Amino acid sequence: MNSMQRAAVAAAVIGLMLSACGGSDDLDPLPTLDGQQPLVVGHRGASGYLPEETLEAYALAIEQGADVVEPDLISTKDGVLIARHDPNLAYSTDVASHPEFAARKKTMAVDGELQEGWFASDFTLAEIKTLGGLITDAERPQGNNGKFKLITFQELIDLVKAKSKEKGRSIAVYPETKNPSFHRDLGLPLEDKLIALLDAAGWNAKDAPVFVQSFEPGSLKYLKSKGLKTRLIQLIDADDVDLKTGKLTYVAPYDRPYDWFKAGDKRLFSDMVTPAGLAEIKSYADGIGPWKPYIVPVKGVLNADGSLKDQNGDGKTNWADANTQAPTSLIADAHKAGLFVHAYTFRNEKRRLAFDYGGDPQKEYLQFYRLGLDGLFSDFPDTALAARAAYLKEMGR
Repeated sequence: MNSMQRAAVAAAVIGLMLSACGGSDDLDPLPTLDGQQPLVVGHRGASGYLPEETLEAYALAIEQGADVVEPDLISTKDGVLIARHDPNLAYSTDVASHPEFAARKKTMAVDGELQEGWFASDFTLAEIKTLGGLITDAERPQGNNGKFKLITFQELIDLVKAKSKEKGRSIAVYPETKNPSFHRDLGLPLEDKLIALLDAAGWNAKDAPVFVQSFEPGSLKYLKSKGLKTRLIQLIDADDVDLKTGKLTYVAPYDRPYDWFKAGDKRLFSDMVTPAGLAEIKSYADGIGPWKPYIVPVKGVLNADGSLKDQNGDGKTNWADANTQAPTSLIADAHKAGLFVHAYTFRNEKRRLAFDYGGDPQKEYLQFYRLGLDGLFSDFPDTALAARAAYLKEMGR
């Protein structure tokens, strides 16, 4: 055997060894729509640890390694977009402890639901800036309540740009137009201001580090018609799960997009996940953001008398006593329609995990990653990222 033949044999042996050890560069694509790893979105920042939608919560999510950070956008009285989940400030701020604002407490209809509290549309940005954010889950650490101020969307854009430069990686933002019909009826529409901010940031492009989401199709269609070129995502909700049957329930205002309700459209969110519904979404959006049970349903176990069984023995019957069911075809159906899928919301607390995950949130993440989910919203980005690392290792990455 001459030297050239020996070299060829050696190369072939090395190639076989690399292939056997998973060392080939020719890895099969992941089961996501684009074949890339699923995105981890810091839901309202690292909101499992710090008061949601504050600079501190967003900075922590980025430090933990989140690919994307997510704000909900509502409007102040003077038309400034701020990062806050609810127009009603009573839910996530310390406004109730500010005696100077006591007289502004009122009852107001938000998407048809009567709420009592203080509403951002009655406050200027300067007044909003005197308020502190709260941890909204009583089981989470409360020590930072009121310490961190509310922020504008512009402040989040500035943070993300600075952190992207500091970290040497692209960090994306994922704003939601929150209650857009409600804001439009108040004379404080969200969409044009959002486009202006993204234009000014240099982020109005399909490949910009931006995803824009809404529960209302009309908001997304308006944004597209006004020249927004970023990726658009149709959110898909439901009211609850009937644990006796495992079926999703649809009760207003979580039964349908509010703009559908206002227009007299009788369809429900469930109509969006049919092939026809997905095809319609594809005409104006790039992806869907469904609630998790649309992908992995859950169902309780029944006692002989038909009541729900308390599987974990805590004296209550709830989500933590339900078992996961066979996954639906939604991810595959969406991918077939050319839509990516970003599911919400993943959390660590045992009461939020189906019984058969054994209290381990990583098991839930792994199941969804293995199904080909393109991304997910998590209150605990560090847990989501650790699970993703385990999944990628499992996939030979």
